[in-house]
Amino acid sequence: MTEAADLVLRNGRIRTLAGDTAEAVAVRDGRIATVGRTNEVDFLVGVETTVVDLDDRVVLPGFIDAHTHMDLLGKQQVEADLSDAESPSDCLDALAARCEETDGWILGFGYDESRWNGAYLTREQLDEVSTDRSVVAYREDLHLASVNSVVLDQFGDQLPGKYVDQESGTPTGVLREDALSVLREQIDPGPERIREYLRTAQAYAHRHGVTSVHDIVRDPDVARTYRELDRDGELTLRVRLNYTAEHLDAFKGIGLVSNHGTEHLRTGAIKAFADGSFGSRTARLSEPYADSEDRGEWTTPPTELAELVDRIDEADLQAMIHAIGDDAVDAVVDAYEETMGQRHRIEHAELLSTERMADVAAEDIVVSAQPNFLKWAREGGLYDDRLGEQRRRQTNQFRRVLDVEIPLAFGSDCMPMDPLFGIEQATSAPEESQQLDTSEAVQAYTLGGAYAGFDENWLGTIEPDKRGDFVVLDQSPWEKSDIGSLAVEMTIVDGSVVYQRF
Repeated sequence: MTEAADLVLRNGRIRTLAGDTAEAVAVRDGRIATVGRTNEVDFLVGVETTVVDLDDRVVLPGFIDAHTHMDLLGKQQVEADLSDAESPSDCLDALAARCEETDGWILGFGYDESRWNGAYLTREQLDEVSTDRSVVAYREDLHLASVNSVVLDQFGDQLPGKYVDQESGTPTGVLREDALSVLREQIDPGPERIREYLRTAQAYAHRHGVTSVHDIVRDPDVARTYRELDRDGELTLRVRLNYTAEHLDAFKGIGLVSNHGTEHLRTGAIKAFADGSFGSRTARLSEPYADSEDRGEWTTPPTELAELVDRIDEADLQAMIHAIGDDAVDAVVDAYEETMGQRHRIEHAELLSTERMADVAAEDIVVSAQPNFLKWAREGGLYDDRLGEQRRRQTNQFRRVLDVEIPLAFGSDCMPMDPLFGIEQATSAPEESQQLDTSEAVQAYTLGGAYAGFDENWLGTIEPDKRGDFVVLDQSPWEKSDIGSLAVEMTIVDGSVVYQRF
C-alpha cells in the first residue's frame, strides 16, 4: 500500500516549470511524491495528511532570491523604512517617528533620491530629526549614506576624505563607499537585535513567496546567528550564506568549501566588489558619467581582483563579484577567464556589453541580476541621468543574455525584495533587449537561482523527488500584465506551510 502524503495541494493550476502543468501535488518527508491530476493525487490523502483545496489558485516553485541582504531587510522593517519615501520630508518623518521609539542611534534604510529631485539627504535635513543623537539614512544600494552633524562632529576625523562630499569646504553629510565602514564599526546591533532582524526578514520573505535566499554577510555575528537559528529549528528559509572577501583566509584555514552544510543553511560563495553603484556615481565606467566628468571608482583594481579570484578558485570556492559599470564587468570577465570555473558569478552586471556576452557564455559564468533595477531604465529615470540615453538603453539586457545562453539568476538586493515586482519589471521593460516573457522571468527567479546555487537537482521546478517548496498565487502571472499586483496566498517549504493568507 502506498504511504500517505504529509501535504496535498489539490484542485489548482500547477506550473511545474518542467514543461507541463498539473492540478495537484503531494509532498512526503519534505520531498515531492507525485504531481498530476487531482483524482490521482487524492489517493495519497491519509488521516494525518494536510489537504489544501487551492480553488483554482496557481502554484509555482518557491521563489529563490539569488542576491539579498537579510539583516538589512530586517533593519528596514525594525528601524525606519525609507524605501517608499517620495520626498525628503517623508524620510525625515519616518526617522523622527523612529526617534520616538528608540534610544541611541536613529537609523533609516532604503531611500532613493531618484523618487524626488535627485538630491541626496543632507546633514542640515537630518539635523531636523535630532541635534544630540546620531542619525544615519542609508541609500538603498548601501554604497552611500547621509548623516547628521552629530555623526560628522564625532567621527569626522576618522572618515576618509575622498569619500566625504563637501560643498565650499564643508561636509554635506553625504558619505560614500569606504567612509561607511566607520559607521559599521560604531553601529553594533548585538546578538539579540541581529536575531530579531533575521527572524523579521524571514517572515517578510515568506510573505512574498520566497523560500530560498542567497544572503551576503559581512558580520560574523550574523553568520553565527544563522547557525543558532538553524540549530534551534527556527530557520524555515533555505539560506545560501555568502561571505565577503575578508573571510577568505579563515575559510581556507579551516577547509570550508562551497555547497556544504544542512538543508536550510549552506556555505555559498566569497563576495568581492569591483566597483560601486550608479546611484552614488561610483560604478566604474569606460566613459565618464553623463552628469559628471568622473568615471567612477575601482573598489578592487583589476590586477588585485584577478589575484583575489585566483585565490578563491584555488580554494574550491565559488566567487561572486559585484560589478555594475562596463569597465568593472570587463575586469571580472577577464579574471574569470583564467579560472577553472566554479559557476562563478557576476553580481548585477547592469552594463554588460554585448561584445563580452560571448565570453561570459563560454565560461559558464552566471549573471546574477536584479530585474527590479529596471525601474530606473525608463526615460527620465536614474539611468538617463547617470548614463545618458544610449547607455541607458544598454542596461540590464536580459533578452540578449538568454539569447546567448548565459545562465541568468534573479535576485532583489532588497530594492525591494518582491519577486513579483521584479518579474513585472522584466516583462514590461522599455527596451526589447531587456524584455523577457513571463516564463523566462519566472524561471530566472526559480530554476535560475537554483542553478546559481548548485541546487538545480532539488530546487527550482515541481517534479518528483525535488523539495516541496512552493508559492501559491491568487492568479496566474501568464494572464496578468500587472504581475506585481498579484497576491501571494501561501508559501510552503519542505511541505510545511510557513505563510498563509487564505
